[in-house]
Amino acid sequence: MSTPVTPVMDPATTLDEPPREPRRFGAVLALARFETRELFLQIPILFFLVLYIGLAAWGLLNGEDGMADYPILHRTDRDTQPGPLLTAIALLVCVNAAALRARKNGTVHQFDVLAMEPWRRTVAHVLSVVPFVVLTALVVTVEFTGQALKPGAIGHGSIGELAVGPLTVLLAGVVGVLLARLVPSPFAPMLFVVAAYLLVMVASSVEAEGVWVGRLSPVLFSENSGGDPVPSDLLGRPAAWHAIYLVGLCALVICSALLLSGGRTLGVKVATALAVATTAAGAIGQIPQDTAALEAARETASTAPQKVQSCTTIDGSTYCSFPEWTVVRDDWAEVVARVRSAAGGTAADARLTVRQRIDTSGGIEVDSTLTPSDTPGEVTVGTRWGGNRVPEFAVGAATVLVTGTEDDGEGMCDARPVTIMWLVLGTDPTPWATFRTLRLDDSTSGSGVVLSPTNPLSLSEEQTAVVSELLSRPRAEVTAKVKAHWAELTSPHTSTAQAAKLLGVAVPEGAEPCE
Repeated sequence: MSTPVTPVMDPATTLDEPPREPRRFGAVLALARFETRELFLQIPILFFLVLYIGLAAWGLLNGEDGMADYPILHRTDRDTQPGPLLTAIALLVCVNAAALRARKNGTVHQFDVLAMEPWRRTVAHVLSVVPFVVLTALVVTVEFTGQALKPGAIGHGSIGELAVGPLTVLLAGVVGVLLARLVPSPFAPMLFVVAAYLLVMVASSVEAEGVWVGRLSPVLFSENSGGDPVPSDLLGRPAAWHAIYLVGLCALVICSALLLSGGRTLGVKVATALAVATTAAGAIGQIPQDTAALEAARETASTAPQKVQSCTTIDGSTYCSFPEWTVVRDDWAEVVARVRSAAGGTAADARLTVRQRIDTSGGIEVDSTLTPSDTPGEVTVGTRWGGNRVPEFAVGAATVLVTGTEDDGEGMCDARPVTIMWLVLGTDPTPWATFRTLRLDDSTSGSGVVLSPTNPLSLSEEQTAVVSELLSRPRAEVTAKVKAHWAELTSPHTSTAQAAKLLGVAVPEGAEPCE
């Protein structure tokens, strides 16, 4: 007869003893990994992730209006913020659905027999959002770094601005968890998204009007209006405080979800208090400080830019810019040298002053027309460079070489517009393409308007015909005639018909002298 063997229990483990904390944490991580894998398999999240990454790659390779080689970095950092929004919305909806899966399947009561408390399952759902935050941060980093490494990059970025995209994704994910605990309904996320959209639009509008409360929105669309950039110190954006505010808000939402799930431990209560303090500090830090000084700085930059600019002399001409734009002065000098090489008389050796200008009278980063300068020899250049801005600047430089000032370049119906256009196009590597892009109608025939940094240049049908005829002739031949007859071609008393004769091209019909 065999003697029964009584199993020996480990004194460190009993049936009534709860699992050790490391095992509990491991279970939370295992559940988080499972929920993350499920989220990556959701079609809305996959679709918007692929779309977001594709758009980021496209923006990295193709700049605005052909200005890919000259990104404004203190605008590029803000341009990374709207992209993650669609991914954030999809994540909010899918995380909410994952947190409500047991309720939907009717298995909520079965969780009561599990060792994992409800608040720990909430922690797992929160942790399932983290990989998407990391992925967004990686895309933002690659997107910004790719722009910053370009030789023509202008200015500098802000870590606070770059953090907004990933923090927005985190906020959306944890809000999905909170809604599942607060309002366990599948319709709650969509109602929340609609309400949040309306609040963001209201916040963007009131912030544009100077009401600081609008800054409490995670992303402000009014800040990316697409107008002319301004120096970063004129933006008045408390980016660091805004990032702190978002961090506190994310922590507050997480702690609220844990408290609603029964996680009323001392650590959660302390974390909640810290989250409230951080959120409040971030919100208070965004209250505008010394707005009068900021407005005065903006006015000075608009009306007296020479007070806040530095200058460099290249080949006899002076190039003045705001500090962040010193990198493009050599590019301005190349355009001036190219245009001046086709000029005659004293203009061939003219010493110009290229002055960078902005206009903040109607707000910052809005589309505005710069008034022509009446200072002799001064050429205006804007804060965007590359693409069409290069030939437009060439038009401004040629106008000053021909007329003396930008202000004298308005309303010309004589030979001078023909001379100006030859200085620009006769030295351009792709004259016909440039001629087309310079005109508002994208045409090379008929009357039209030619863009410049200040007031546009008007071309009559006859002047356009003469310019087109000149472009079909050998450059060296036309340039020699322009230099030989420089005095006549830059006189307001020389008609378009006389200019055609001087340059050896057919006189177009209707080319009558100016009245």
